[in-house]
Amino acid sequence: MAATSLSTPRSLTSPAFQTLRSYKFPTTFLSFSRYAKSLTSRHFFRSASSPHRSRRRLTTTIRSEFSNGAEPPRQYDYDLFTVGAGSGGVRASRFAANFGAKVAVCELPFATISSDSTGGVGGTCVLRGCVPKKLLVYASKFSHEFEESGGFGWNYEAEPKHDWSTLIANKNAELQRLTGIYKNILSNAGVELIEGRGKIVDPHTVDVDGKIYSAKNILISVGGRPFIPDIPGSEYAIDSDAALDLPSKPEKIAIVGGGYIAVEFAGIFNGLMSDVHVFIRQKKVLRGFDEENLGLEAVGVTMSKSGAIEVDEYSQTSVPSIWAVGDVTDRINLTPVCLDGRRSIGKKSPPIGQVGLTEEQAIEDYGDIDVYTSNFRPLKSYSFRPSDRVFMKLIVCAKTNKVIGLHVCGDDSPEIVQGFAVALKAGLTKADFDATIGIHPTAAEELVTMRTPTRKIRSNPSEGKADSDIKAATGV
Repeated sequence: MAATSLSTPRSLTSPAFQTLRSYKFPTTFLSFSRYAKSLTSRHFFRSASSPHRSRRRLTTTIRSEFSNGAEPPRQYDYDLFTVGAGSGGVRASRFAANFGAKVAVCELPFATISSDSTGGVGGTCVLRGCVPKKLLVYASKFSHEFEESGGFGWNYEAEPKHDWSTLIANKNAELQRLTGIYKNILSNAGVELIEGRGKIVDPHTVDVDGKIYSAKNILISVGGRPFIPDIPGSEYAIDSDAALDLPSKPEKIAIVGGGYIAVEFAGIFNGLMSDVHVFIRQKKVLRGFDEENLGLEAVGVTMSKSGAIEVDEYSQTSVPSIWAVGDVTDRINLTPVCLDGRRSIGKKSPPIGQVGLTEEQAIEDYGDIDVYTSNFRPLKSYSFRPSDRVFMKLIVCAKTNKVIGLHVCGDDSPEIVQGFAVALKAGLTKADFDATIGIHPTAAEELVTMRTPTRKIRSNPSEGKADSDIKAATGV
């Protein structure tokens, strides 16, 4: 097992929802149990049975359904009953209600750390994932901003100090505000919110803390929780939930694992001036879930080997009346994908953004591609950090001239990639990019000013794909 000591966030590359661990406070030990494919892996995008967050354990009591052979009742309490009020569950419930369906959603009581008895409206992304982590990312960037400001003439009489308790208190206040907004969204859409633990009894029945509800369709959107493996020393571990809600900042932290979440947390704590060490078993960094007691097997829902719920392109399970979205499925476990998207952002420092195919995937699928790359120093780092660079790559199908992959590594890459994702979604060509006037001086202008391919790759793919297949392969 290799050990990597991180001194600056920019030495990091990119991050997989996994687990963290603590070794006697103030030294915190973070562990990432299994390793997801890297952000450039097509398997990660297509199947992503991400092991980092186990399925929320919603216990169930299975009863025999219609033992007399009678057909299910035609009248139901609800047209749709959603188990879990995360991003996917809230969105699906709201849309169904807007189309006239009678909808209810059940969710556990709010808590910043999830458990068998706590959860909260908003789910992982809002309460224990994207949002709180991004707030900590923002906080971690100021230490480097203070350093850089010297190159722009700023001087400080005293060394800036960080108050961890203020950060966590304000973070939690924001989470409370957001979960309130989600509740209002459901209420305004006419969706009934039921607080409690959902248990699937049969294909049309849900038990919430002893009260029975019937529904024509059931949507599973229970999300997941961090998973710490049963290994020696795991009793000293904390998971990602706890890492976002520590009572005080750790002086030293060890992170076991090299996925995108591991690297993200390394960047956060390094920026907040903790002593950070990352332990990995691979040569470099960045390389499902537990439905136990939910009752899915008993009602015939097909599960993958990793424990994820198998769904079709419409999120329907093998039981026609039961549907599933989000972390509980065998798709990539990111909220934008749960809400219908196909892009990745590594929230490290500097961040990495990607939309579409990697170069290797493009070669495998289409054979003939043109690759445009640019590596440059951004204007902001002209004085203080001249070694900082930005890297950009465009991958173009040589036969159709369509841009099928775009990659950015550097500051502001999430904002840049989000905008260009629209271009790839629309099927724009390299000629369209070339015809666009760049806004100067910006980093993003580089993507519309690269004229000469860095390399042209010509080969014979095992089975060429038609232009109409590009959108299906790239998600654009």
